[in-house]
Amino acid sequence: MSYIALAFGVGVAAGLRSLSPPAVVAWAAHLGWLNLSDSPLRFMASTIAVVIFSLLAVFELIADLLPQTGKRTAPVPLAARILMGGLCSACLYAASNQPLVIGAILGAVGGVIGAFAGYEIRRRLVAASHVKDIFVALLEDLVAIGLACFFVSR
Repeated sequence: MSYIALAFGVGVAAGLRSLSPPAVVAWAAHLGWLNLSDSPLRFMASTIAVVIFSLLAVFELIADLLPQTGKRTAPVPLAARILMGGLCSACLYAASNQPLVIGAILGAVGGVIGAFAGYEIRRRLVAASHVKDIFVALLEDLVAIGLACFFVSR
């Protein structure tokens, strides 16, 4: 699979859940699956990054289930998805000795597309299937984590 597809894909996963993909990337770097040691992004391999991103990912998964949680396409949540998609993709590019800027751009674009597509798909699935949003949200959580693991493991 090409670096472009991997970077874009992890960006899409960040568009679905902004903090799960960085947690996956941090764990992969910490465990040595992604070599970021010669990169400005080497902080992602630190224990502190693993703990922070893991806790934030758990909090995000819980917050997404709350009825008062805003839309992911609002400016602040969308900006978070763009930044985290860019960060995750830049890490994949760094581990492959590719230009970080290209990875960051691909991830940011993937983050935007993932945010809007995920929002629409979730909205339509809830309407069409007549199930509670929480069930579709949990499915979306699994998809986001699964995609992040898939793209990082490549």
